[in-house]
Amino acid sequence: MYRIITIERSYASGGNKIGKRLAKELGYQLYDRNILLKAAKNLGTPPMYIENLEETSSGSFIFNLSKTHLGGKANEKALPLAEQLFEEEKNIIQAAADEGGCVIIGRAAGYILKDREDCLRVFIHADEKKRVQRAIERENIKESEAEAVLKKFDKRRNGFYNSVTNWKWGDPRYFELCLDSGKLGMDLCVKLLKESVDFS
Repeated sequence: MYRIITIERSYASGGNKIGKRLAKELGYQLYDRNILLKAAKNLGTPPMYIENLEETSSGSFIFNLSKTHLGGKANEKALPLAEQLFEEEKNIIQAAADEGGCVIIGRAAGYILKDREDCLRVFIHADEKKRVQRAIERENIKESEAEAVLKKFDKRRNGFYNSVTNWKWGDPRYFELCLDSGKLGMDLCVKLLKESVDFS
């Protein structure tokens, strides 16, 4: 049985909602925005001041990551705040995995936990038309802005993910499951994930 499920997702694909429902049905702990809140507390910084630094790539960070294992721990206080934030979130993710029974959304968690056999790595996506529709209906995005917002967030997540991992964002080779929420629907995605966890 998988004790950890990590979910990467395209913006407005419903990945967050699927993760929340899955965690509830499995009785697992959910880690999403609460990772940021805990990291901010550990850094002694209000969340509102650092939430825009989340999932943001940095040239200097890429260089540092190339020299150490996923950022390492050496001289953390000398790192820029964005890099300190990622280090804190990485530590929180690893601690959550050690406890088990958790669903972790975003933050390259699947890569961070890549050596764990009890981790199910999932990518949730949908075609642009479905995501635009969801962004308008569920995320309160104006119709005239929806397409641009999708591209902005996908580019940001893609850039972050590719900068802190050796993997390509959304590449099915690095995920046990890739689900099209637009075609399958939320209910079936949750059901398939739950059955995959139980089957293992």
